[in-house]
Amino acid sequence: MADAGRARKLAERIKVLVAEALERAVKDPDLGFVTITDVKVTPDLQHSTIFFTVYGSAAEKAKSAEIIEKNRGLIRREVGRNLSIRLVPTIEFVADEIPETAAHMNDLLAEAKARDAQVNALAADAKWAGEANPYKEPRQIEEEDED
Repeated sequence: MADAGRARKLAERIKVLVAEALERAVKDPDLGFVTITDVKVTPDLQHSTIFFTVYGSAAEKAKSAEIIEKNRGLIRREVGRNLSIRLVPTIEFVADEIPETAAHMNDLLAEAKARDAQVNALAADAKWAGEANPYKEPRQIEEEDED
């Protein structure tokens, strides 16, 4: 069983090698602008999951994902040639949804900020519905001066 540090180093090296393989080895002109965002390698160094994003429309993303999946063996061969380990890990490509999720979260935060500003604007002109202090206070006993 390998340590986590070695798996992390191997993942970083695989990330670079896959990016180079996509640039040099895959000769399909329909392959879009692909970015390798992250690579996870199991602690036993037998399996790697490669996360990628594609710039473009949904159709371009689907076409690029299909091309990457079709050339998975070629990419694994290129990675194996440049790694100095006995067994090359299997490769699984996963479309990374983090950028879309982050963009959606930013939109939701902007909407919440706009609603907060709207509520603050309404609160600036608001008046109390009842008394200024709606809570019951204990009775105050007034002391009379005895002369």
